[in-house]
Amino acid sequence: MRVAMLTGGGDCPGLNAVMRAIVRKGERRWGDEFIGFVDGWRGVLDGETVPLDVGTFRGTLPRGGTVLGSSRTNPAKTDDGIATCADTLERLGVDALVAIGGEDTLGVANELAAAGAPVVGVPKTIDNDLSATELTFGFDTAVQIATEAIDRLHTTAESHHRVMVVEVMGRHAGHIAVWAGIAGGATYTLIPEERFDVDAVCAALVQRHEMGRYASIVVVAEGAQPVEGSFHVARDEVDAFGHVRLGGIGNTLANEIEARTGYETRVTILGHVQRGGTPTAFDRVLATRFGVAAIDAVHDQRWGTMVALQAGEIVSVSLAEAVGTLKTVDPDLYDVARVFFAG
Repeated sequence: MRVAMLTGGGDCPGLNAVMRAIVRKGERRWGDEFIGFVDGWRGVLDGETVPLDVGTFRGTLPRGGTVLGSSRTNPAKTDDGIATCADTLERLGVDALVAIGGEDTLGVANELAAAGAPVVGVPKTIDNDLSATELTFGFDTAVQIATEAIDRLHTTAESHHRVMVVEVMGRHAGHIAVWAGIAGGATYTLIPEERFDVDAVCAALVQRHEMGRYASIVVVAEGAQPVEGSFHVARDEVDAFGHVRLGGIGNTLANEIEARTGYETRVTILGHVQRGGTPTAFDRVLATRFGVAAIDAVHDQRWGTMVALQAGEIVSVSLAEAVGTLKTVDPDLYDVARVFFAG
């Protein structure tokens, strides 16, 4: 078979591990030929490809990012974009396309599959917000990076009697914030799923400091929002999928905390540090399992499906199910974090 791959959306630790596994089993087990579309869906629209083989991926298991490049190009927003993608696959003699990405990338893959193209999806998002899979690769790495940062910030906060605000990724779901907040012993964790009352946060910090604890860590997901009327977070620029470019809630929140409490407050925005660098051992294994399962799905002709982790097993689910709803933070897990708020 002639199999094509693409990586779309934000880069993520483990992307190369997925492709390495796909190519290794496909080439060695079935004699498949592989090509990669450059820069996600842009490469499909433009017909830009590179040849791939086992040699391409030697040494890439611990490497972050993606050797194919990525973009946030959305074919569904261009004239006849889905049809153009289908035509490209046919013109290049592609027997199967493995699309590796999050809800946006796989949303396009779902439309392409619905149009009759042979597509299999692999879930990729450090936000861990894709439905139908318990975990996505890259998430564990992001949580580990955030936790290590929080651990380091505890000591400087204590040395200077400061409040430290740590902004982590999480557009619509606060999985990274909750996991890192619990693991790092945060004083307060704020997530997109629940609007927060800044006065309540400040009151809790004041109570904590009056008890003799002169340092606090507040973890906030980039998509967290205050209750209406408390303060404004400016967000205007959008990408090709209509998502507002986030970032900045940490600075605004830090200013509000310092103004309302008088406590010296500093902010650390982890941003793309969470995306970069080497994946954890867990993410390398999960990505490899996804890759092997994806090429198996190709040879089983399970078009329009996505590989997923459920109850420790790798299974196939429909792409429509995977992108149909957003997976948000389990309220029970957030309740675990609440136990330690302002303790």
